[in-house]
Amino acid sequence: MVLVRILLLSLFHMSLAGSQPTQRSQQASSPPHPAGEQSTLGTGNLSFPWSRLRLPRYIIPLHYHLLLHPNLTSLSFTGSVQIQIDVQNNTNWVVLHSKGLQISKATIVDQNLAHLSDQVLPVLHNPSHDQIGIFSPRVLSSGQKYFLYIEFGAELADGFYGFYRSNYRTSTGETRTLASTHFEPTSARMAFPCFDEPSFKANFSVRIRRSPEYISLSNMPVVKTVEINDGLLEDQFDASVKMSTYLVAFVICDFKSVTATTSSGVQVSIYAAPEKWLQTSYALEVAVKMLDFYEEYFNIRYPLPKQDLIAIPDFQSGAMENWGLTTYRETSLLFDPLTSSISDKLWVTMVIGHELAHQWFGNLVTMEWWNDIWLNEGFARYMEYISVEATYPDLKVEEYLLHTCFSAVGHDSLNSSRPISSPAENPTQIKQMFDTVSYDKGACVLHMLRHFLTDDVFQRGIVRYLRKYSYRNAHNQDLWDSLANDFISGKHWEHLDLTAMMNTWTLQKGIPLVTVTRKGPRLLLRQDRFLRTVFLWHIPLTFKTDASNTIHRHLMTTHTDSIHIGEEVSWVKVNTDMTGYYVVHYENGGWDEMAKLLRENHTALSYKDRTHLIHNVFQLVTAGHLPLNKGLDLIGYLQSETHNVPLLEGLGYLEAFYRMIEKRNEFDMYILRFFRAVIDQQTWSDKGSVSERRLRSEVLSLACHLNDPPCLEKAHQSFKDWLQSNGTLNLPTDVAKTVFAVGAQDDHGWASLLHTYNISLSAAQKSKILFALTCSRDTNKLHRLLELGLEGKVIRSQDLSTLILMVARNPRGHHLAWNFVKKNWDTLVQKFQLGSFCIRNIIIGTTGQFSSPEELTEVQLFFESIKEQASQLRATQVALDNVQKNVRWFERNLENLRNWLNKQMKERDKDVIGRTGS
Repeated sequence: MVLVRILLLSLFHMSLAGSQPTQRSQQASSPPHPAGEQSTLGTGNLSFPWSRLRLPRYIIPLHYHLLLHPNLTSLSFTGSVQIQIDVQNNTNWVVLHSKGLQISKATIVDQNLAHLSDQVLPVLHNPSHDQIGIFSPRVLSSGQKYFLYIEFGAELADGFYGFYRSNYRTSTGETRTLASTHFEPTSARMAFPCFDEPSFKANFSVRIRRSPEYISLSNMPVVKTVEINDGLLEDQFDASVKMSTYLVAFVICDFKSVTATTSSGVQVSIYAAPEKWLQTSYALEVAVKMLDFYEEYFNIRYPLPKQDLIAIPDFQSGAMENWGLTTYRETSLLFDPLTSSISDKLWVTMVIGHELAHQWFGNLVTMEWWNDIWLNEGFARYMEYISVEATYPDLKVEEYLLHTCFSAVGHDSLNSSRPISSPAENPTQIKQMFDTVSYDKGACVLHMLRHFLTDDVFQRGIVRYLRKYSYRNAHNQDLWDSLANDFISGKHWEHLDLTAMMNTWTLQKGIPLVTVTRKGPRLLLRQDRFLRTVFLWHIPLTFKTDASNTIHRHLMTTHTDSIHIGEEVSWVKVNTDMTGYYVVHYENGGWDEMAKLLRENHTALSYKDRTHLIHNVFQLVTAGHLPLNKGLDLIGYLQSETHNVPLLEGLGYLEAFYRMIEKRNEFDMYILRFFRAVIDQQTWSDKGSVSERRLRSEVLSLACHLNDPPCLEKAHQSFKDWLQSNGTLNLPTDVAKTVFAVGAQDDHGWASLLHTYNISLSAAQKSKILFALTCSRDTNKLHRLLELGLEGKVIRSQDLSTLILMVARNPRGHHLAWNFVKKNWDTLVQKFQLGSFCIRNIIIGTTGQFSSPEELTEVQLFFESIKEQASQLRATQVALDNVQKNVRWFERNLENLRNWLNKQMKERDKDVIGRTGS
């Protein structure tokens, strides 16, 4: 699954986090109601037989025969499921999952289809665990197989989980309805009774009844469509491969598709609402290329005959990897050349790469339990980079991997972080595992491991892992064993225990800080946890010096260490290209040496190393290891920087400081003067490389935000031309967001943009306009947007969490967004579910701008008022950690920032006077 990445610039590159588990479920003993115990069929004297959150292991599902009939007029569905079960202990009870379903009938038959009872069996419910228990008066015997048959019905869900309803509006204003599923992690039980845990893999044969004006899709191809009474059609799908319940999917809609075939014969189709059909061609090209790439990289054929990708109008996350039927937000799949920017194109490419990687990592081999969801998500996030770099090298995806790791570092430097592999039992805890740690830190640790083992050894190891555990479930240890299998200790790494090494990265939280000191010919090393000395890691260190182009390697497994580098070395840069997941601090003038190197010869270091230094220095400032002026001095070289990635990194920090400091006019002038040459180089077009276009988008956005007169003038004129063209003029996609944001500052422009937002068929354009609308300085307009988001008609509910964060990012909207969240908390939890990443984003995003003791108290009081819910969420602790960090930053650095800025302005004035005098 891809979470929606919200591209908010924040001072500390903060990322979003998950939860600590609450208390463990109470333990229960042997199978309930042992052999021989008989009960009458009335439920009066029966009590629910099972007390654990996890299902008993003595009944194994083998094959589901599922029939569903959704009614898109009444917005309800009925269905039946026949589950072949393998009984491994004598018992009278079958316990499985069901949530919100009305069970109308339950029976059990043996392998000869003989009923075990002449009456309908009693069904007991335990809603707190989403479980039902079905009682059989005759004992189900160990070693025997049976068929459990259940009839059920429910409303189509209002929300984003289970079997839910969605709709879209045509250009003529007609509303059309569809039904879709999203089951990960624990919502298959909302669509049909099932054993809804990832280790209960089974085959699924699905039948769906529908009206002729719709089509139905599921994981497998339709093998037969038959007409039944009342003009209804029944689509019968081929039996699936063995898979977990959370990967089952079905959609009933009136969409259109485009289709192509991979080189190995897999049929790939992209589905979208009919009027958006023309926006599907790029996704089709990407999906075909990606499937071909993965089949070759993993050396395992894609196991299904088809792969459908479908854009769902209402979708909470970014996308979902259901086997053979991947579902997407429209912004994650559709690409409109007229309105989608280069960043939109990269996003679509990476999301498709992520979901198709899951067809092997996650679908073919699945983690045993949700505590190791990183085995799915960390791998898929990392494979985004490997696959896009191989298939679309012009997109320069490697430039983004640094920011994935920066995001992880920002989160992991907080006390409220968690280990990659963490306990999770109930659905709220499980949902919270889908966080920055599982995705971004997981990917960065794998990146470090790949560079440590070498590409070939890494690839062979994961192919071995996938082959060995195909159609099965795996643990962390299984991966380490597969990777270590043919790894021979070479000249760099002796006596390697890969499991011991990787356990230091997956079983403890936080990130190591490696402190480097030069002492004659030796490099002295010390490792600590970035916040405090608690843990010890096995760190595969890399470093470069000016003495050669060689990347030197050293495995650091102790608290202190040293490396001989020689007297002749004048500089050393540790963590080459940030392939390692650790922060580096250069003590005893080491940072002054780095600043001098960048000033005098910055190209001696790679662009990744320069970007890493900028990120590192400000992380150390935030943690109190360095004064702010050291970081500001380091980025002084940026006026001669030509690569866009370090430029954007430095620009990001300066913009964040600008948002925090009171003397804004002075800082405006400083940043504009500092980056004048870069700003003046930009054209208002879509020309150039991916890197150039990305820089253009960011630099012009900032220049206009800082009220740069030439920028504002150009944006105003472009917006005026766009308005006068009545939508026929297409703005350059990379600057459209900036033009809209400037245009939204007056009443007429804002109203015109809201009207265009309402009627646009381009999800990419709507996203840019929504951002622009939240840039208004009129708090009444910001409040109106929030109310529209809550209503869910003009602005869909799926976009509400992003909207709240964008309003919070606006200085006029900080407290407006926070007060909105407090007032509507219960409604937000109802819409998005307590453990969801949307709730996490809302909590952390709305408090992320706060930096005063008074604001900290206000946040604490609100969390106290929702104590029962807050206690289940790690996000509340992350939010508090963030605000406390901001308060400390202000106390330490605000005066330094002002003094440094005054010094810069005085030097500028001297320069001006000097030039005038000469």
